[in-house]
Amino acid sequence: MFQIGRSSESPIDFVVMDTIPGDKMGETKVNQSTISRFACRILCDRVNTKIARIYAAGFDTSRNIFLGEKSLKWQENGREIDGCTTNGVLIMHPRGSFCGGEAKCGYWLETSVGGGIFSLRESRSAQQRGQVVEEVSNVLQDGTLIDLCGATLLWRSAEGLAKSPSKRDLEREIDEINAGRPQCPVGLNTLVIPRRVSPNENMQQPYVYLNCGHVQGLHEWGHEKDTGSRKCPICLELGPVVKVFMGLEPAFYVDSGPPTFAFNPCGHMATEKTVKYWANVAIPHGTNGFHAVCPFCASPLSGSPGYVRLIFQDNVD
Repeated sequence: MFQIGRSSESPIDFVVMDTIPGDKMGETKVNQSTISRFACRILCDRVNTKIARIYAAGFDTSRNIFLGEKSLKWQENGREIDGCTTNGVLIMHPRGSFCGGEAKCGYWLETSVGGGIFSLRESRSAQQRGQVVEEVSNVLQDGTLIDLCGATLLWRSAEGLAKSPSKRDLEREIDEINAGRPQCPVGLNTLVIPRRVSPNENMQQPYVYLNCGHVQGLHEWGHEKDTGSRKCPICLELGPVVKVFMGLEPAFYVDSGPPTFAFNPCGHMATEKTVKYWANVAIPHGTNGFHAVCPFCASPLSGSPGYVRLIFQDNVD
């Protein structure tokens, strides 16, 4: 059994903190977390260790299930007590194989202390549970998302990760793009995609025009002082510009291949199918809202479709 939650007490195996959108340095803190101290537990079958089930809440230092005073509780069959954490533990199984490039996002449901599956409540902390969903189980699948109201976890199986690109594979893709010596059409200097996020300005750092996808270097051409937008010198499209970085977490990829797309507005690069998959996944936000986010930095996606195809000026030799 593995326990997950905000508490730093010894029964918790994985301490989870609130995810801050766009926080790349881990410096921003949350004053009041919405993640439960003992949020959920995952039980692996002793015989078939590939089977892992998720349950809401967790055991505290007294070896009792911990549920807050405001949490939802009810009685089953006149005997057994079941319940949900205050803000709920939501899961979403993918439809189809996650790492095959053909998966579609599923539907968000809630799991209980006893592992039951229910439709969503009217709001995260509502005192009326959802309807029982018999056709879905609490067995985790490769690509299952677990939302703890403040942080969203991705479950990957060993078999699924074996089909995913490795970090070295992703670094090779960067090397291949850099080997093409992409150039800035204004500064005429060679651009280099970095492997690490850096706050410092670098003349070789690529930037992408989010409305058209043209990748260029840092320059002042077409800068609109009043709006902060820039006019692309190639197609004259006006819009925001952002640094381009490779998304280097292999677990988020649904296929292997060249990183030809980037998320809007953060600029994280990934494969076409990976970008399009996450752009269609609605991550819970607040009490009853949902929005698509970049999996690499959790920044809410802007515009429609929330991503852009990258156009490099490369292989000019």
